[in-house]
Amino acid sequence: MLIKRLHEFFTAPISTNSRPRVIFWFVLSLTFATIYASQVLQKAFSSEYVAQDDARQFVFWMQRFVDRELLRNDLMAEYYQSITPPGFASFYWLMAVIGVAPLLLSKILPMILGLVTTVYVFGVSMEILPVPAAGFLSALLLNHSMWMRNDVSSATPKAFAYPLFAAFLYYLLRRSWIPTLVAIALQGLFFAPMAFISGGVLLLRLLNWSKGRLTLSRDRKDYLFSVTGLGVAFLSLLPYALASSKFGPLITISQAKLIPDFMAGARVSFFYDNNPLRYWFAGPETGIFPYVGPAQIFIGILLPVLLAFPSRFPLTSQVASKIKVLGEIAIASFGMFFAAHLLMFKLYGPSRYTQHSLRIVFAIASAILLILLMDAAFRFYRPPVAGGLRGVSLLPLIFSFLILFAVIFYPNSLRFFPRPGYVVGEVPELYKFLQQQPKDSLVASLSLEANNLPTFAQRPILVAREYSLPFHTKYYAQIRQRVMDLINAQYNPNINQVRQFIQKYGVDFWLLDSSAFTPEYFNEMDSANRRWIELYQPAAKEAILRLEQGTIPALSKFVDRCSVFEGGDLIMLKAECIQKPGF
Repeated sequence: MLIKRLHEFFTAPISTNSRPRVIFWFVLSLTFATIYASQVLQKAFSSEYVAQDDARQFVFWMQRFVDRELLRNDLMAEYYQSITPPGFASFYWLMAVIGVAPLLLSKILPMILGLVTTVYVFGVSMEILPVPAAGFLSALLLNHSMWMRNDVSSATPKAFAYPLFAAFLYYLLRRSWIPTLVAIALQGLFFAPMAFISGGVLLLRLLNWSKGRLTLSRDRKDYLFSVTGLGVAFLSLLPYALASSKFGPLITISQAKLIPDFMAGARVSFFYDNNPLRYWFAGPETGIFPYVGPAQIFIGILLPVLLAFPSRFPLTSQVASKIKVLGEIAIASFGMFFAAHLLMFKLYGPSRYTQHSLRIVFAIASAILLILLMDAAFRFYRPPVAGGLRGVSLLPLIFSFLILFAVIFYPNSLRFFPRPGYVVGEVPELYKFLQQQPKDSLVASLSLEANNLPTFAQRPILVAREYSLPFHTKYYAQIRQRVMDLINAQYNPNINQVRQFIQKYGVDFWLLDSSAFTPEYFNEMDSANRRWIELYQPAAKEAILRLEQGTIPALSKFVDRCSVFEGGDLIMLKAECIQKPGF
């Protein structure tokens, strides 16, 4: 009797009296989602100066929504504003108007997006297989996958990919046309790649597989809806597509292959010498699925095998024809993936078209597969009967529960879960010092700490690795020139060259690592920052050579007399002091 009740509780399709069971699994889904999101939220507020890594790019400039005097005429703020999707920027602006600061919003938003995604994925799964436990597992597996990456926790445009695409699928499967169109419009305004995929899904739904051949839908409503959906996607993408960037044009693939900034290990890793597998499968920008995890999410690839044997897996009879949407998503995603490769840089990075949508597909497919296996295990068991006849062993059922237990609690065994990618500012005294300076004070620095200053100190910097994207030629040219000039000035033995540099860029402060003038400096600095600096040749090579030869940089002579801040391993020089004649 107990086995029968457990069978019904875990794998029975919903019926008129199943409301309590649906509520239980739905609430359990939200419970786990809340636990994971709360862990992320705790990290977000663990210190006064905390920001998500990617938010330092897409949110830092939005501080101007609160104070228009901040980051005025700043190159990097202007650039990132120009490439930010209009819906995303408008949302942050609206929240700033009602009193929620952009950086604060970026910390709160991930929990909301995670919960919304959970609700919709649970609903999508129930539309495909009306078993509440399958909805729970779908939401759980997707939460595992989302929080092992920093997409949602970034609160940047890509964070909206999951809730908006899950909402699109839910309303599409329920044939709720108006909400479906709204979801598509929001995708175009917040994260364009998902709008492309949704458009592809709408086109594929006009095709049917019948008697071994493809046929076109004969329902006029399908054509009307598909055309309307594509029109909405087009209109939502139009403002972003027509926006003329003063930093353009986009770099071409032939140009990118000649620029070290696109090589493996650089700021944007696109090309990998003699490693096509990494390029096509694991490349952060070019791979099909660059960030793997959790491993169990990929068992969903075996779902078609189980569906081919309905006699051995009877619950497959409850799988709705709506399941074809998973295949349509995969086809649309791969179609856009290869289109992005053919039109490199014109359609964003190719990986954007597969890694987010396929996570949802695999989560739902894996959950359905696990429920089908568990149902088969329940059916396999036969209790002993009168007359001495033996039943069938409980081992398959026990094994099923062990798998289920492992799937649920696997991430908790990982030291790095969740992995929100937050950066903690470790020099609060420096941020407070700069906040007391004029709002247009420009800081020049090769230090890794320069990446944090626009966000935590709210002051402009000349250049830093975090903001050195090479996609738009005019922006890249300015960044490259700035880095070259900064390296040359910092390690130049001629004080006149240093002063010319300060005057050229209007530098107010110069931030140095305390070991900046030692021969070991470049070898001891953060590896990512070192690789970034070494991209700018011949300036970097010449600077290293000067240090190794014992050449004394002119700037080093001003460390004692012009220092206005010292903290940790950092020293801040006032440029006005360096400019004084007689020194």
